[in-house]
Amino acid sequence: MSIRTERIGEQIRDELSRLLRDEVSDPRVGMVSLTKVEAAPDLSTASVHWSPLRADGGSTADDLERVNTGLVSAAGFLRRRLAQELSLRRTPELIFRHDPSIEQGAEMLALLRELSDERAKKGDTD
Repeated sequence: MSIRTERIGEQIRDELSRLLRDEVSDPRVGMVSLTKVEAAPDLSTASVHWSPLRADGGSTADDLERVNTGLVSAAGFLRRRLAQELSLRRTPELIFRHDPSIEQGAEMLALLRELSDERAKKGDTD
């Protein structure tokens, strides 16, 4: 990926984050974090990687499907707003993909905390 497409991907991510926060009212979308946007070299498409933000860190398959359906439904609106906000010759088609990295990170932290707690208990009893 070239520096130009990386820069454009970051601009798209920033603007999409703002649009999702401020202008999309679809309740299916809820709170999502856009982790990365990979723009094609010709800007025909942009893969938008997202992850739901939940207090408990877990999501069911139904939750993920519901959020993805909401994002796909809002794709036309988001693309149109991107065209208005960014000065690009071609506004890419948005392809949404779930990114499990935030959820996996939360699981790893929980396991590390458990391990730390177990070590602390063993240290107290020894």
